Amino acid sequence: MRSAHFVGMVSVAGVLAACGAEPQTPQYGPNPELPAPKRGVLPSMVIAEPAPWGDRVPTVPEGYAIRAIATDLKIPRQTLVLPNGDILVAEGRGGNAPSLKPKDVIAGYIKARGTTSVASGNRLTLLRDADGDGAYELQTVFAENLNAPYGLALVDDTLYVANQDELVKFTYREGQTQAEGPPERVTELPSEINHHWTKALAASADGRFLYVGIGSNSNITERGMTAEVDRAVIWEVDAQTGARRTYATGVRNPTALAVHPESGELWAVVNERDEIGPDLVPDYLTAVQDGGFYGWPYSYWGSNVDDRVRPQDPEKVASAITPDYSLGAHVAALGVDFSVPEMGAQFADGVFVGEHGSWNRADPVGYKVVFVPFTGGRPTGEPIEFVGGFRDNDGTTRGRPVGVTVDPRGALIVADDLANVVWRVTPQP
Repeated sequence: MRSAHFVGMVSVAGVLAACGAEPQTPQYGPNPELPAPKRGVLPSMVIAEPAPWGDRVPTVPEGYAIRAIATDLKIPRQTLVLPNGDILVAEGRGGNAPSLKPKDVIAGYIKARGTTSVASGNRLTLLRDADGDGAYELQTVFAENLNAPYGLALVDDTLYVANQDELVKFTYREGQTQAEGPPERVTELPSEINHHWTKALAASADGRFLYVGIGSNSNITERGMTAEVDRAVIWEVDAQTGARRTYATGVRNPTALAVHPESGELWAVVNERDEIGPDLVPDYLTAVQDGGFYGWPYSYWGSNVDDRVRPQDPEKVASAITPDYSLGAHVAALGVDFSVPEMGAQFADGVFVGEHGSWNRADPVGYKVVFVPFTGGRPTGEPIEFVGGFRDNDGTTRGRPVGVTVDPRGALIVADDLANVVWRVTPQP
């Protein structure tokens, strides 16, 4: 009876959501047009319908090739290309936030149907292409018994891993295929509730500091502000001592970080809030200013007030920084990395962004890797689809991209956490 009642709730949710459907237009760039907020009982919910790739592969631009270089993984999230060309893959799933309302139960059930059923790996896997033919013949466990590892960074001979509850490090020797021992803690990370559990990671250009993205514990403070202490922030951590300070605030869910190879600026992709319409609020790409406040929870896209938040804080709203570039609402950007000239002239200057895909729009968006061109160190123009074909028009979904990593030799590495595959895209001669 309980199962039948729940299915009924989900059916009603679909009807209610459909009643709120409206035309939806992608909004890209530095000055997106934002519609008025629109609240309903539930957002439109259209999820992925998982299916195997079979003989198919994702689509890439003419002049590029794609192949799977690792399969049968345990939820690959982010990757790291090591100096000798080996690739590390962080595998796992975290979070354990209890539902607050019946709609959260419904949304959680629907979202789960569009994700993998594979158990969390809680490990790092190493991939090696020893003969350079593009086939990674070695796939072996580098480190295990981790706690939902996500962010990865290498500084000289130290490998840093951001678990969902702590930042740890391993000593790394070039060419090794297995960690020599258990990791050493650098600093504890906020993990109570963990509504947004992923901990993004990047190292400063000189390797002195590590930047950790820590997402909020709710959509829009439904758990109260006490639950948001040290959440929706980016930390700067001293790599040697583990001392940390808050680098930026009001960043709802900073899911991936990267450092500009020339300016040394920290950049982030951020997942914004839900439940005020299919075109609100845009997920974004932005340079992160030291001491900057980016609006959450009081406002979005600069000074646009979110009137669901109580109490309001006009002073904070006035200080909110407008992000650099809109990726579109609900694309669920989970990966970012700067390109190199070896990726080809059209894709030489800019960033690749992995878009995991929406669940709360009648017209799904994301489910692809895009390239955002840069001019003069800033994003400009429309995003260009670089890897697609993950989702068909009928809802059939074979993969969902997460982390993207540029191999300086001229390749893009894409983690696919639905198919549990790592893809490699290369320009062809």
